[in-house]
Amino acid sequence: MLLTIASLIVVLGVLIFVHEAGHFIAAKAMGIQVLRFSLGFGKPLLLVRRGETEYCISWLPIGGYVKMAGLEDEGLAGELEGGAGAVPVDPDRAFDRKPVWKRMVVILAGVTMNAIFAFVVYTGLAYKGALEPGGIATTTVDSVRASALPVQGAPLATLQRGDRIVAVNGDSVSTWGELLERLITVPSPISLSVAGRAEPLVLTLASNDTAARRQIIEGLTPFLPPLVAQVPLGGPGARAGFAAGDRILRVGGDTIASWKDFQRIVRDHPGDSLAITVARGAARLTLTVVLERRLETDPDTKQRREFGFVGLAAQLPLLQAPGAVGALRRGWRETVSRVGMILQFLRRPKVQDLGGVLTIGQVSGQAVRVGLGTFLAFMSFLSLNLAVLNLLPIPILDGGQVVFLVAEAVRRRPLSIQLRSRLTQIGFFVLVGIMLLALKNDIVRVFPHVFSR
Repeated sequence: MLLTIASLIVVLGVLIFVHEAGHFIAAKAMGIQVLRFSLGFGKPLLLVRRGETEYCISWLPIGGYVKMAGLEDEGLAGELEGGAGAVPVDPDRAFDRKPVWKRMVVILAGVTMNAIFAFVVYTGLAYKGALEPGGIATTTVDSVRASALPVQGAPLATLQRGDRIVAVNGDSVSTWGELLERLITVPSPISLSVAGRAEPLVLTLASNDTAARRQIIEGLTPFLPPLVAQVPLGGPGARAGFAAGDRILRVGGDTIASWKDFQRIVRDHPGDSLAITVARGAARLTLTVVLERRLETDPDTKQRREFGFVGLAAQLPLLQAPGAVGALRRGWRETVSRVGMILQFLRRPKVQDLGGVLTIGQVSGQAVRVGLGTFLAFMSFLSLNLAVLNLLPIPILDGGQVVFLVAEAVRRRPLSIQLRSRLTQIGFFVLVGIMLLALKNDIVRVFPHVFSR
């Protein structure tokens, strides 16, 4: 729980800081007086003044703001921003005294910084070889669980072990993560090119049928060789004498051709003792392992069930480090791909898919437990979400301010303060409504047993 809370604070704190730093830097560069830089809304809890700017942490941790001269007391926004500051205002450096294009730069600087942050992190992860979905460098299929496929996914049942999917809708794929991402995001019909086949597999799905797409990716398993990469200390595999680099050949009388074969047998024998033959260098060894009994929830029946656990990690085929130029390309491709996913959701949003601070906390906690790379990738994706959502034309968001500036450019005079304040109040209540809806979804997800009665 403490790790989840800490990871949530880090995620939100960093992303809010990055966003507001964009506004702050741009305002300074455009010659606008910045009165206050705040993490959080409402009255400041901690305030330090440096020069003409107050830097503070405020009591309501739902965002942040940069208070600029000329915008310091505009209606509801002014109240949310803790009221007027103690710094004298220079009218000549007020926000509304600057040309429209300069104000547009300042407004768009926040989302730009969020996008740049994501691109930089994705590029760094790519350079280190830690960028997901670049983890499993294969698109070769091990098996297809035909019973899990929707009717629209029936053509996938013709795939056999060893078949390699090389392109989706004409775009090449080199990792399993890229393949799954394309299956989720590309428009229908989905054309899958398979190496050695003259004709592609074509899946025809409704554009908003996300459930069918999820069933499709859950029905596919990547081919992994039966090689042991890690043997965690204290587990059944370590007690049996397994070592990294072992190739699993047989389990009892069954020949093992892939990690999936091995995994399937292990899961079906909770608590049993298995004789496993491995190749270790030029030698062949037979190791006896007693599997642990573990419990999980069946995704179909929702019933608790036992499965066998051996405590061995598969060796994954990983992409080679791409170098600086290759990392930049991968970072850019990942950024564009993730923005595309977000836009696809916004085109046909589903109310039940909205998530709020509880979901962010839950996922960030899970991500940090997996590893730093996964945590940073999640933070980058969330940063892009913040960038895109901030561009929605809701007056209290950056997108609403852009609309005000466009209206001013067309009319050649600004909208009245009264109209802007009224629209901002409406936008505030719309935003609060969305946040409450997301919070409701969070509670249902986190405490499903309470609402299933």
